[in-house]
Amino acid sequence: MLEYAAVPTLRFGLRIESSGDAPIRSVSLNVQVQIAATRRPYEEHDRERLVELFGGAGDFGRNLRALHWTNFTLQVGPFSGSTVVEMPVTCTYDLEVTASRYFHALRDGDVPLEFLFGGLTFYANPEGLLQVQPISWDREADFRLPVSVWRDMMDSHFPNHAWLRLQGDAFDRLHSYKRRNTLLTWEDTVDSLLRAAEDGKA
Repeated sequence: MLEYAAVPTLRFGLRIESSGDAPIRSVSLNVQVQIAATRRPYEEHDRERLVELFGGAGDFGRNLRALHWTNFTLQVGPFSGSTVVEMPVTCTYDLEVTASRYFHALRDGDVPLEFLFGGLTFYANPEGLLQVQPISWDREADFRLPVSVWRDMMDSHFPNHAWLRLQGDAFDRLHSYKRRNTLLTWEDTVDSLLRAAEDGKA
């Protein structure tokens, strides 16, 4: 986790090794991060909280699949032999985003991640001429991210808060309800609606 970042950011270390002897001038690395959701077990409470993503008990196993998280490009400077670089991954607590909903639903354990790599490597041949070598998308790395790391990061940025995005017309109706009932906060507004629903009044 990147402390004091303006937005929630996770830091992953990546070791890159050159297959030849020529010094590397630079690497333009395209990174795709996926949540390998099929690679971890799920307790009953996990399945209940993931029903929006993978369906109910009868459909869960059939619908369980890898989830796309993010894409980014990383520029790597000159090195010889091997180097270790930092991959910052910015995160959001917007629960409309599939990856955020997945992380939010889990209480413990690890999230299996897949990093898929492509891009270009720039190096000089023995005559000093610049060469370009594509990086095939079959290059990948796995990592298991503890759920607690994601939760600690979100708690540090949004303590005891969650974000919910509404369309304009839905927000207008909610705001009107808040005014009509002289409710002071949005929490009071949502609590009022939930109580009405539980009492069979909504």
